Amino acid sequence: MTILRSPRTPSGATDRGIPDATVARLPVYLRALTSLADQGVASCSSHELSVAAGVNPAKLRKDLSYLGSYGTRGVGYEVEYLGYQIAREIGQTQDWEVVIVGVGNLGAALSNYQGFSTRGIRVAALVDADEKRIGQEIAGIKVSALADLPQIIDERKISIGIIATPAEAAQQVTDLLVAAGVTSILNFAPAIVHVPEGVDVRKVDLSIELQILAYHEQRKSVAPTTIQTAVSL
Repeated sequence: MTILRSPRTPSGATDRGIPDATVARLPVYLRALTSLADQGVASCSSHELSVAAGVNPAKLRKDLSYLGSYGTRGVGYEVEYLGYQIAREIGQTQDWEVVIVGVGNLGAALSNYQGFSTRGIRVAALVDADEKRIGQEIAGIKVSALADLPQIIDERKISIGIIATPAEAAQQVTDLLVAAGVTSILNFAPAIVHVPEGVDVRKVDLSIELQILAYHEQRKSVAPTTIQTAVSL
């Protein structure tokens, strides 16, 4: 996943000084804490939490230090309390309504994703430019026309938009979202979009992620051959 930040924040840090890399790991820590809480674990050490989250203990401690001092020496972290503090930091103690633009296969799948609701995110509106899709109901939400996007955003006070359109439509949709008042965008379209100062964009390109995995798979298959050749020489 690629993060494209607006110029309003300096060199990979949020407004309160938390690095982007740390912000990206906070939801992982929260998921691990939620899992521990579900197992009845009341407190955990930084090592136990790092194992549950799949990160280095030193990195975890440094990440959490940006939030404040929530650990107790010799005891560790109180699972529910730390979970609440992280949830508050990343905005999950309040509900956020989002609009999805583009309800093809990917957009429809995102609309039906149940994981949003457990993380304070609610899909409030679906928008598409295809007249055949307008009026259809997906996940209990009627698809609206692209022309209605500004009114929907204004009425619902939506600040987060998800783009699931073809690449050629991504910039136009981005411009419409920004003009209507959206300040955070999650872009699934295989295209780079440009935004003005004050707007944050996160890009998710599934094809690139798969290409990275293909690279590693290729390296795995080449390595034994290389070693065997070297031994033969």
